[in-house]
Amino acid sequence: MWRPLDVRALPAYERIQQAWNASRSLRIEARFAQDPDRFEKFHLQLPGWLYDFSKQDVDDAVWAGALDLASESGLKGAIEDLFGGEHINATEDRAVMHMALRARKGDVFRVDGKDVVPEVLAVRQRMWAFVDEVRAANRWRHVVHIGIGGSDLGPLMVHRALRRYVTGPEVHFVSNVDGAHLDAVLERLDPKDTLIVVVSKTFTTQETMANARAARRWVEGALGADAVSAHFAAVSSRVDRAVEFGIRPERVFGFEDWVGGRYSLWGPVGLTVAMSIGKEAFEALLEGAREMDIHFREAEWHQNLPVVMALVGWLQVEMGAMPTAAVLPYAQDLDRLPAYLQQTDMESNGKRMGRDGEAVKHATGAVVWGEAGTNGQHAFYQLLHQGTQRIPADFIAFRACLGSDPERHQLLLANAIAQSQALMSGQTQAQALSLGLREGATPERAAECAPHRVFEGNRPSSFSLIDRLDPHHLGKLLAAHEHRIFVQGYLWNIYSFDQWGVELGKQLANRILGDQASGTMGTGYDGSTASLLRAAGFFRA
Repeated sequence: MWRPLDVRALPAYERIQQAWNASRSLRIEARFAQDPDRFEKFHLQLPGWLYDFSKQDVDDAVWAGALDLASESGLKGAIEDLFGGEHINATEDRAVMHMALRARKGDVFRVDGKDVVPEVLAVRQRMWAFVDEVRAANRWRHVVHIGIGGSDLGPLMVHRALRRYVTGPEVHFVSNVDGAHLDAVLERLDPKDTLIVVVSKTFTTQETMANARAARRWVEGALGADAVSAHFAAVSSRVDRAVEFGIRPERVFGFEDWVGGRYSLWGPVGLTVAMSIGKEAFEALLEGAREMDIHFREAEWHQNLPVVMALVGWLQVEMGAMPTAAVLPYAQDLDRLPAYLQQTDMESNGKRMGRDGEAVKHATGAVVWGEAGTNGQHAFYQLLHQGTQRIPADFIAFRACLGSDPERHQLLLANAIAQSQALMSGQTQAQALSLGLREGATPERAAECAPHRVFEGNRPSSFSLIDRLDPHHLGKLLAAHEHRIFVQGYLWNIYSFDQWGVELGKQLANRILGDQASGTMGTGYDGSTASLLRAAGFFRA
């Protein structure tokens, strides 16, 4: 188990704080005027990826302190613990080894002294055989992926992001236990040409199994009970439960407890994505992530993309007291990326208990949210530009055209870059007044409106300009954020890889359902909850 870490006690922390306070009154735009080399200092160039953080609240002294903090914190040893299979998920006594899911032959990842790569590759080969079978068969026009949380959002996001690489059956995703979700999917399909994949590690996930049972009834009602074994597959470590459900054992693909749900899309959880885009594209996704794993483990701090991203985010929260972060992909195909990063980040670092079992005395994970550009510009950007809070923005854009029209892609890119500039530069009242006059307003009207057209500016942002949205670059992007989240959790002295916070609501829901089954409302409900249960029809008023 890692030792507790108090970064505020490190020498570098005090240097960062002093440098931050000394420069906090200096606007980001003014920093460029002071230092013509600012962009050169505060950007990284990796193959296929330019990461610009020069529009952040950093200067030479702050950044030097941040890099020193990484070293003084023992981060290098923490990274080796991660890749070395130490049980860094201490509350569940587990290693964290999702990186092994993207391994190739010859790589070594050990958990409890055992190299797990041969097993990973064996499962992957079973996956490829089944994927080839499904893609070669003419009978499967549709695949329904039933999961929730990490068993749904990652594959869904990747499938939508890589829509241009789809060469197999159409994949549909169902997660919400609200019956309308499954109904909306199944009502458009024919059971005869539909394969259903149930994704639940334990095969007991409440919402997933409720939807799976409903899907089974749909197949049985149309084709008979004997059809279940032909129309279902499963991703689960509990082969026995999947077989009891009616699924053939050779159609059950498992993964180990050293893979957390929100980090699991790289293995069998990504089975339906592989069915859709094929083996070659899926392996390119894995290879992109693998390259980022190697970069993260080997690169020096100042050239290490996940570490740089993590330190930028850590400074935003710790020094800038900015509790939220906007993810802004200028790619419609990445419209689910903000939600995916929201889950991966907030379920990992949304903690208040330190590794020492004591409540932390500092802020931890930011509230992550966002939307694809340019849609977001016509929604919440108003608050980003003119609201009372400074909200850091993370722009993601691609050089290569994402659609069929290069001209519209240039419009998209121009908007992304312009928005990052606008957040930094803003607009003064004098500029707003001059603009109003140029637009033809009377001097009185222009003066009246000018205060409302002021943009304070000085809003920090980062910008990722990536060559293209393909499986390889998507793998690199997602793995970089995985490692960024790991570094931030380490610096915040929390365990990033458990998620006890999701359990209490489930326990209480089961209690409610148990009381309903018994016909008696138990004691201990507060007045509001008891009244809501009666109004909802669980118990008689």
